[in-house]
Amino acid sequence: MIALEAIRALAAERARLAMAGDTILRYGRVVRSQGDVLHASGIRAPIGSRCLIDTEDGMPLPAEVVGFDAGTLLIMPEQGKRGVVRGARVHVESRAPTPLMGPGHLGRVIDGRGAALDGKKPPEVTDPWPLMGVSVNPMERERIEKPFDVGVSAINALATMGRGMRIGLFAGSGVGKTTLLGMMARYAEADVVVVGMIGERGREIREFVEDHVGSAKDRSVIVASPADDTALGRVHGAYLAAAIAEYWRDQGKHVLLVVDSLTRLAMALREIGLAVGEPPATKGYPPSVFGALAAYVERAGNGTKTQGSITAIYTVLVEGDDHVGDPVGDTARSVLDGHIVLSRALAEAAFYPPIDIVASLSRPMPGLVGPAHYKLAARFRALWARRQEKQDIVDLGAYVAGRDPLLDEALRRGPAMEVVLRQGTEAVPLPKAIAALQAALPEAAS
Repeated sequence: MIALEAIRALAAERARLAMAGDTILRYGRVVRSQGDVLHASGIRAPIGSRCLIDTEDGMPLPAEVVGFDAGTLLIMPEQGKRGVVRGARVHVESRAPTPLMGPGHLGRVIDGRGAALDGKKPPEVTDPWPLMGVSVNPMERERIEKPFDVGVSAINALATMGRGMRIGLFAGSGVGKTTLLGMMARYAEADVVVVGMIGERGREIREFVEDHVGSAKDRSVIVASPADDTALGRVHGAYLAAAIAEYWRDQGKHVLLVVDSLTRLAMALREIGLAVGEPPATKGYPPSVFGALAAYVERAGNGTKTQGSITAIYTVLVEGDDHVGDPVGDTARSVLDGHIVLSRALAEAAFYPPIDIVASLSRPMPGLVGPAHYKLAARFRALWARRQEKQDIVDLGAYVAGRDPLLDEALRRGPAMEVVLRQGTEAVPLPKAIAALQAALPEAAS
């Protein structure tokens, strides 16, 4: 609440100064169009400012200052530049976008500009919050000390998440990522769920809201910037989702933030960076993209003692199931607290959820669970890894029992271990997942 009070005071002071100061609007002119960027001369504004461009139909077009060149501002319209003519007037509306927040967002589906997409009236929200967020002193952040129950057996038992943790969900297309995200949104122990659907196919947005969010909708906010939105619109959608999560964390709530996907956010940032003239680097991504991704991820996590937490799940789309060579994936692994990897081979074998538990990891897990639980999880991983390594030999009938005691145990316990990993669409709470793990390895648990 301290951060919100400071933001309210700053917004009120800005409004007072605006009313007391010069009320004359100073206009510039659009002098050039290059790709998605317009060049405007005759005005000055810092990068990140919001502008309005006059159009011939009388509807001002919102835009953002994304850079500057010799004598001109580089501005990018939020909804595309269609309708803009040479010489169109431009004026600065505000220096920092500050969308409004409040309980009116709960249960709603909005776009990256905060407009309603669900056919209802505009959300009734009154509290300002910076789109780019409010930083938290890292020395004042609470530590990750409490488990975060997501209702998924394999994750709860073997890659236990913590409250305030940031984790990546690495998956190719068509392996059950959306269904798994919906399960975690429904069953996670969170006061508020914020879902940012960035660059998704339009039809999937309605399906996700109606088929997967389910009972969690009343405590959820869906921010949707579909694939046909502009690059700036997709970036704003991701930033708005993070801002809403920060607002509720400041209220003392425990928030689950789901961003689908971090890869499409990176692609949108790449479009903007290349449009303003940044040099392409790894796979065409300008260097600024990776810094922006790290800054975006840092917005989640635990707050101070008087605040709540943001537990974040970011999906990362891997090209051709390559979990190593993708630059966005590498960056995500370096800044996140863990990763869950989905396997196409498991999905094709109708194994759900298709979590490759050997390749998945929760870095804070040792401090979240007891020694007995951690020992069981480590034993389970060792057995499952050996079974995966030698499965081809076993299938060919070339393995003779007794040669490898670890593999013998893995094969003997295979059906019980699959109980821990397999799950329907029902929730498996953390205690039940631990009980299944103990039943799969009874000697190790005793």
